[in-house]
Amino acid sequence: MFKSIKTSVLAFILVGSAVIAHAQKKITEGTITYGMAYKLTDEQKSAMNGMEPPAEVKVKFNNGLTKMEIEQGPALVSVISDNNDKSGLLLIDVPIAQKQFAVKQTKEDVAKIMGEIPKFSDFKASGEKQTIAGYNAEKYTFKDDKGGAHELWATKELDLPNVGSQNYFPGLGAFPVKYTMVQRGIETTTTLKSIAEGKVGVISKDVPSGYDVVTMDDLAKMQGGGE
Repeated sequence: MFKSIKTSVLAFILVGSAVIAHAQKKITEGTITYGMAYKLTDEQKSAMNGMEPPAEVKVKFNNGLTKMEIEQGPALVSVISDNNDKSGLLLIDVPIAQKQFAVKQTKEDVAKIMGEIPKFSDFKASGEKQTIAGYNAEKYTFKDDKGGAHELWATKELDLPNVGSQNYFPGLGAFPVKYTMVQRGIETTTTLKSIAEGKVGVISKDVPSGYDVVTMDDLAKMQGGGE
């Protein structure tokens, strides 16, 4: 029942915690829309079972918590991240099977995920500029802890709460509006499309009624063996 969503669920649980950042319009609550582009190998395309990963994602944020919802095959996947205490919750709703599952992410789980991400440093503004999603952006170069060289686009015209990719780019001092990362072998380019300021309501890590609490290992077994 879960084979068709296997690759997406395990990949996007990581992507979901990496899509917002820091830096001078102050917005505390709203919705961010990102365009997503993927560089997939033939093996990764085959694992998608003919499905296309989402070309756009919307991320709601409120007081350091974020919520991203992704439709993948028969399932609606919600990724809730608490960037204040570094924990989260994964919700999977499969209406056709009348199944609902919740996977709690502890601080230790999130620390393990973060430990798999390269450490970035040596951010330098290049002076090259362009407008992205209506914001003045500048290209930055930086390095990872393996010696690799990278670049991203960021703006200093925004100030968001403690949510998302500022955890991946500490020391940048700007809001990333276009960047590329590799997670679980999937290369993804994320580009800001819009930010809508406004009430999104309470974002909660409490497990909703009707959801069965399982572990990631349990989920992998349901999917037919995991990764």
